[in-house]
Amino acid sequence: MKRLMLFLVLSSWTAFAQDDALFRALRALPDVEDVTAVKADSMFKAAYEIRVRQPLDHANPAGKTFLQSVYIDHVDFSAPVLFETEGYSVTRGGGRPRELATILHSNQIVVEHRFFGTSVPDSLEWRFLTTRQAAADHHHINLLLKTLYKRKWVSSGTSKGGQTTLFYRYYYPGDVDASVAYVAPVNLSQEDPRIIKFLRTVGTPHERERLKDFQAALLKREKEILPLVRDYGAERKLTFSIGEAMAYEYSVLEFPCAYWQYGSDTTAIPPLDAPPDSMLRCLDRVATLFFYSDQGIKAYQPFQYQAYTEIGYYGYDITEFRGLLTAVKNPTNIILAPANTDLTFNPSTMYSVYTWLRDHGDNIIYVYGENDLWGATAMELSGKTNAIKVVKAGGSHRTRIRTLSPGQQETVYSALESWLGVRISR
Repeated sequence: MKRLMLFLVLSSWTAFAQDDALFRALRALPDVEDVTAVKADSMFKAAYEIRVRQPLDHANPAGKTFLQSVYIDHVDFSAPVLFETEGYSVTRGGGRPRELATILHSNQIVVEHRFFGTSVPDSLEWRFLTTRQAAADHHHINLLLKTLYKRKWVSSGTSKGGQTTLFYRYYYPGDVDASVAYVAPVNLSQEDPRIIKFLRTVGTPHERERLKDFQAALLKREKEILPLVRDYGAERKLTFSIGEAMAYEYSVLEFPCAYWQYGSDTTAIPPLDAPPDSMLRCLDRVATLFFYSDQGIKAYQPFQYQAYTEIGYYGYDITEFRGLLTAVKNPTNIILAPANTDLTFNPSTMYSVYTWLRDHGDNIIYVYGENDLWGATAMELSGKTNAIKVVKAGGSHRTRIRTLSPGQQETVYSALESWLGVRISR
């Protein structure tokens, strides 16, 4: 018993000493202006939020700056590091471990994307929201924290965060030892036509027809459903400056995109003559109306700006519904981007990223779901690199390593072991 008590005391003291050492080390880092202890998940010994001073324009470090939120979940200085590049804001969620952190038993660093959440400059000068500037943010953080964490680093992200991981790897290929991009599109135009082509062939003919019929019914019954949209907004304190009818019609056009992205089930779609509230509930459950409210537009404006100036998005094919739309005449999501702002698309960014990944992007794993909308613009491998692409049969945007087949998981684990010099428990 005495030996057990002594072990527990020594273990607690060691963890406390390491925790205290980390706190002091973080506070001593240049450009770190705040260090706050936060709740740590049970797999971590300590967790902190730090605020890092970043140049608004990395080409002009003496100019304006902003504070960027970074979350550090600590296991051990001798463990590898997962560097998670978020594409949006970070919801702390009690410091939950990301999938790769649990696989690798690693430390975890999660970075909120510039212009999202709490990582927002005093004035939104949109021209500084670029893939290059965001990658420079990550490079700055990497240089700071590599003075503490000196083992292997793997960068990762999901969806837009996965895109961010690829951009970071393109601009700073030597910063990390490997990258895992989950369900990350590589769009090659402002509204990539491959999305529409995908929607014409994904799933079964019955499923596609069922979705089309549901959309048509929603549009035909718009007058009886619109009053419920007003009630929906009032209950949730949402406003629709683009107009309730336009928000509703955009949500209808978005329905198959969201359906295939997140893997819905046609059996959950109500009969076409169902009560209007059932029709609206199904629409909102799959293609939320919040996205088209003033509040939703504001929350996602940084994404829309990036989409329409650099990273690409998609439009809608309204051939089947042209006579049913009353509010939407020219269906493009560009209406959700910031107004009175230059939205000229720069095609060279994505072309350069794509060609570099194709020809030089070693030690990268791409994870996709077969039926995910964003799989339509998945990265294509050329055989010139050792990159790996795994596609889950029937998978959606929720595809992760843990959802892959045993054989695919083994492919991923073996590559990570080789690139990072670790041993993964099977």
